[in-house]
Amino acid sequence: MTYCSSMYKPLERVIVKHPNDAFISQDQINNEWQKFNYVEAPDFNEALNEYADFISILEKHVPQIDYLPTSSKVGMDSLYAHDPVKFTSKGAIILKSGKALRQPEAGVYKEFLKEKNIPVIGELTGNAVADGGDIVWLDDRTLAVGRGYRTNDEAIRQLKEMTADLVDEFIIVQLPHDQGEAECLHLMSFISMVDRDLAVVHSRLMPVFFRQLLIERGIQLIEVPNDEYMNLGCNVLALAPRVCVIAAGNDCTKQQLLDARATVYEYKGNEISYKGTGGPTCLTCPVVRN
Repeated sequence: MTYCSSMYKPLERVIVKHPNDAFISQDQINNEWQKFNYVEAPDFNEALNEYADFISILEKHVPQIDYLPTSSKVGMDSLYAHDPVKFTSKGAIILKSGKALRQPEAGVYKEFLKEKNIPVIGELTGNAVADGGDIVWLDDRTLAVGRGYRTNDEAIRQLKEMTADLVDEFIIVQLPHDQGEAECLHLMSFISMVDRDLAVVHSRLMPVFFRQLLIERGIQLIEVPNDEYMNLGCNVLALAPRVCVIAAGNDCTKQQLLDARATVYEYKGNEISYKGTGGPTCLTCPVVRN
């Protein structure tokens, strides 16, 4: 089986985590939200409603949805199933989060993949740290990795080694300091691939070489305005080429996607996305895209 080395091909299998199993309860949220640096405490019941809507969109397009189990080893950030692993065409790479509180998620994920008979082709070791949000497939054989506070040089070296036979072009993108170490800036914070020649971007945060490289590759850029960037407007999940999911309230970005002949689904993501700074791509870990 070919696993996932794309951000936009038709999504056939995805791993998610339900707020019932990540947030647990309102009491748990009240104890944890500040520690995990949320904007404010999510409302548990409202989070369940938002998540039901989000999953109903996925179910229209994705034949297989796997749910990560509850685990006392991890916290509320485990809702964002994208970050602890990254898939390649041959299987998963187990990562180690640059946010220390999230590091136990990798072990839980590894067990889960074993149970599901999903191959693991490598695992970060030593002082390497990386988040899935810093690793972007521009196409099947081109991998871009953000070097920032969540992904270090040693992780990049190991990732390059592990993907040597799967990648023709390995691009290192230096990330800006932006709002600092405590905030989460990933490579995927300012780019979402929606088709092989369409990306949603926030250019202000992009290194010039990377922006030029995208344009040279014939990729049309949809520019997310500042206010919508803060509302996770740049975080767009492709369910198939030009079929995508976006958090509600990003009207300018949505209109540009529609103008580019994309189908756009919206979900209200105040509790499950905005407050934890994790949009639809963060909520999902694509396993198979064909």
